[in-house]
Amino acid sequence: MEATSMEAAEESPSMLWGLDPIFSAFARLYIRDILQMTESMQVPGIYFYNSHPIYKVDILGTVVYKREREDFFCYGVDDGTGVINCLCWKNYLQKGEEALGQSFNLAAEIKKLREAQKNRCHLEIGELLRVRGPVKTSRQQREITAFVYYKVNDPVMAVQIEWMMEVPRLYRECYDKPLQLRRDAGSSLSKATNIIKDFLKQKSVSRFRPYDVQDLLQPLISCQPQTASQLRQLLKETLEMMQNEGIIYRKVKSQDEVYHVTTQDKDLFIAVKDIIREDSRREKYAEKGCHVLHILSAVRQRYSLNVGKPALELVLKSLECNSDIVSTSDNYYTAF
Repeated sequence: MEATSMEAAEESPSMLWGLDPIFSAFARLYIRDILQMTESMQVPGIYFYNSHPIYKVDILGTVVYKREREDFFCYGVDDGTGVINCLCWKNYLQKGEEALGQSFNLAAEIKKLREAQKNRCHLEIGELLRVRGPVKTSRQQREITAFVYYKVNDPVMAVQIEWMMEVPRLYRECYDKPLQLRRDAGSSLSKATNIIKDFLKQKSVSRFRPYDVQDLLQPLISCQPQTASQLRQLLKETLEMMQNEGIIYRKVKSQDEVYHVTTQDKDLFIAVKDIIREDSRREKYAEKGCHVLHILSAVRQRYSLNVGKPALELVLKSLECNSDIVSTSDNYYTAF
């Protein structure tokens, strides 16, 4: 079972990824295939196995090495096909029994829960670990940031046997079958989106106006009297779709219709990074980091009112891939 190498031109448009049920599921892939998956050229943090878009996985394997830091464990997990780093944040129940005074029963129960959780999340070499979370590439190394992780007690190997039977079935019935998406309704729109994306990438465009890219879509419009109006309508829908995906945005809405390319906007990257660095030092955000909605609100106040959540998420993924920030948990970020 080998991951199929994909060129950027072969990627399905990101607007269609949601039509693949594997995209919204935790894919139970072999670690070897996770390490070999090709990263998307459209959206950082999305990978492809046999044309299926994948960003979160579910693995089961043996701990072969570990490192512990104040806030997280880093486990090396081996499933027999390869070894991958798993970043597992410590998420014990908040320390609070001291503040409970003489509330004996509640304090005792909380302490028991904390101990039970700690025991399931603290593993030694040779123990069995299950991890579910998104795949990341950090410092040119593939790893998994755990949403959920826990030690699996499997004295008679029942869990492992079931896993070894289930995963090959998923490969046969799902993962090894090439993705085939219906593009009938949005074929012209998808092609137009890809044409403009390719142009922006090849020319390293940081901002543009509609008339800069309008002629690129001319080949998609048949020769009819209404060609000009059809071309304008297609361009309008394409730009709206690209804004919805966060690929472009308008920093200032005015009669001069200027679009900024999100991944090329260095000032936006600096603004987001500074907001996370500064606010992470505040007591309110020191432990967990800044939530994406807090970051979005701050960006709109300090940089541009027109930055949308999709554009911000694209910036956050790029910053995390470059190790400028790290996600402490789902939708929370802090600076290194």
